[in-house]
Amino acid sequence: MKTIGLIGGMSWESTLTYYQTINEEAKKALGGLHSAKLLLYSVDFHEIEECQASGDWGKSAEILADAATRLEGAGADFIVICTNTMHKVVPEIQMRIQIPILHIADATAKVLKEDQIQKVLLLGTKYTMTEVFYKEQLQKAGFEVLIPGEEEIEEINRVIYEELCLGQIREESAAYFLQVIEEYTARGAGGVILGCTEIGLLIKPDNCPCAVYDTALIHAKEAAKKAITD
Repeated sequence: MKTIGLIGGMSWESTLTYYQTINEEAKKALGGLHSAKLLLYSVDFHEIEECQASGDWGKSAEILADAATRLEGAGADFIVICTNTMHKVVPEIQMRIQIPILHIADATAKVLKEDQIQKVLLLGTKYTMTEVFYKEQLQKAGFEVLIPGEEEIEEINRVIYEELCLGQIREESAAYFLQVIEEYTARGAGGVILGCTEIGLLIKPDNCPCAVYDTALIHAKEAAKKAITD
């Protein structure tokens, strides 16, 4: 079994999902008392969020590259960054290490292809929804990506940072997200990508009008599979 190097803490609530899911998948695949071999470096999300808000992506890349370097030195075979937004700086991190980074958008695209989804709604932080680093990764894989309007982007971003990242799950926020999803399902979206690892705390498949792709779960399952079968 390969050793997974997790960069977590962005936020720590969703990092719990990664840890639990990876170990559940290892047990399911191998049985008995098996669990995954994991190394976790949990960053201070306050520092990362300050970099995001100020546009200092270079500093955030340095923080995460340092974490990745430490995980590589400790024996990790590959890196999993437990967040969507910070995949913006994957190229800078990859330049600093020899082991691969398992990209969250690639893992998600793989599942979308299996389900034959062609048009998909992308929800996430305003950075994930408006910048090209994530959307283009999906478009290169052949998907049409729908993005909410400006007001919707701001409200979704507010809920993520002011509620979900603080562990607050509010019914009115869930209703708002579902309203947005219903609007874009009517416009032809065959599925919705929960492109922020916290959104899965709010939106569940059983209350959604289209197929739900929780990137935290998808990414974690792909990491477990890579560790066990590669």
